[in-house]
Amino acid sequence: MHIPNLPAVQPKRLAWNKGRIIGQKLPLLPKHVWAIRVRLEIAERLRDLALFNMAIDSKLRGCDLVKLKVTDVYSAGQMKGRTSVLQSKTQKPVRFEITDGTRKSILRWLDDPLMVGSEFLWPGRFQKPLHISTRQYARLVRGWVESIGLVPSAYGTHTMRRTKVSQIYKKTGNLRAVQLLLGHTKMDSTVRYLGVELEDALAISEATEI
Repeated sequence: MHIPNLPAVQPKRLAWNKGRIIGQKLPLLPKHVWAIRVRLEIAERLRDLALFNMAIDSKLRGCDLVKLKVTDVYSAGQMKGRTSVLQSKTQKPVRFEITDGTRKSILRWLDDPLMVGSEFLWPGRFQKPLHISTRQYARLVRGWVESIGLVPSAYGTHTMRRTKVSQIYKKTGNLRAVQLLLGHTKMDSTVRYLGVELEDALAISEATEI
């Protein structure tokens, strides 16, 4: 009896996103931000607290945040109130504020013995790379959100980038301000990034009387 050649049966591979939450990562709420800060302060994790605060203030992508240098935030013996960095993705500068709480946490971190002679604000453990990697930063973010009982798969490094601007948009509805703060070249990118929907637009319109 002739048995036709049949294609080999390949084992079924699991989908890469099985069990994962995909799409935009959620921003932290103000209560989450304060809860993480308190835990980092109690544990005296000076680097993590400074990094967390800077991530919130700067709204930078992870690849730019990990490359921050001491001179970007500190010069002439004092902390800067504002600074500007060149974005890796767009090759365009973006300015951001450094709030009082962030300045204080960074000054404490700069006094740490681990920072002696370091060019980068977040030095790596070994000679190369000279700063922490984006992967290490992602692991830190995961640890921060887990420490306050959040589901880590719903949050990521873009959570830190979105956290402050989401509150700014919620309070003001000013998309142009958010666009400038994020360093986006197109408004469409800002709209997609924030997840702005028609309901948001209607809510802003309803709250505006003329």
